[in-house]
Amino acid sequence: MQYRELGKTGMKISHLCFGASSLGSVFHETKEAESIEAVETAVEGGINFIDVSPYYGHYKAETVLGKALKRIPREKYFLSTKVGRYGKDGVNTWDYSGKRATESVYESMERLNVDFIDLINVHDIEFQAALEGGLQKVVDETLPALVELKKKGVVGHVGITDLQLENLKWVIDHSEEGTVESVLNFCHYCLNDDKLVDFLDFFEQKGIGVINASPLSMGLLSVRGVPDWHPAPKPLVEACAKAAQHCADKGYAIERLAIQYSVNNPRIAGTLFSSANPANVKRNIEWANEEPDWELVKEVQDIIGAQKRVSWANS
Repeated sequence: MQYRELGKTGMKISHLCFGASSLGSVFHETKEAESIEAVETAVEGGINFIDVSPYYGHYKAETVLGKALKRIPREKYFLSTKVGRYGKDGVNTWDYSGKRATESVYESMERLNVDFIDLINVHDIEFQAALEGGLQKVVDETLPALVELKKKGVVGHVGITDLQLENLKWVIDHSEEGTVESVLNFCHYCLNDDKLVDFLDFFEQKGIGVINASPLSMGLLSVRGVPDWHPAPKPLVEACAKAAQHCADKGYAIERLAIQYSVNNPRIAGTLFSSANPANVKRNIEWANEEPDWELVKEVQDIIGAQKRVSWANS
């Protein structure tokens, strides 16, 4: 496992990181005991950065992760969670107010069985862009509330997350320097979309650490293919399915190539994947520690062709 500095936070995080969304049964029903074992397998395999959110499974992911963390020494991992996006009974809710952000952090700590969160993120800021106050509310209210918690020693560092890279840049540009210490972006550094590269100079100039997520592009880069809810346009889905078949014909799982590709950029501190299956976690760690077949990477990207960097709206 490689470890890379996350911006100026002082945290050296594993180049493959554990995303705990699966523990919330976000993709399919999961077993609690197996989920806990998956977390333990990740840490035993050298992963030292775990990311979660109250939104995943409507608090379930944090609750299950909290049970797992009881069994793991605190010095073995950095913990990241989020504020702003919530939900109950299958209904999404958003609240980026400073008051709710502060309350949310303390609630998360209780579910997670910790008294300190290493990194607190404002979750999917594009949703606030559509609400009253727009992204300026994140700058004026959400982030200052989190900075206040940092001053109190409740959290270590402050970050923002979003699918839309332009939103991340806008908030950073409109915030006091040093407020945003890291960004988490998903589906923009994978075999079918490397748009994140265009923003790395900006983030580095600002001293901001970069976390990448979803190396399989939410299932696009998999033999199984995308779930029905996947928002990708049909031509992109079809192109990725052809690429997956091409890899299968060569005896090289596209999932393996996708993970190897996504973790390989030294300018990106860590890449998050999510699984509640211990065997999958172990396999992904093994893959992440291998060099990708660069010739096959080129072949896959040629197949994806004109669909490369085709994206979609968050949901």
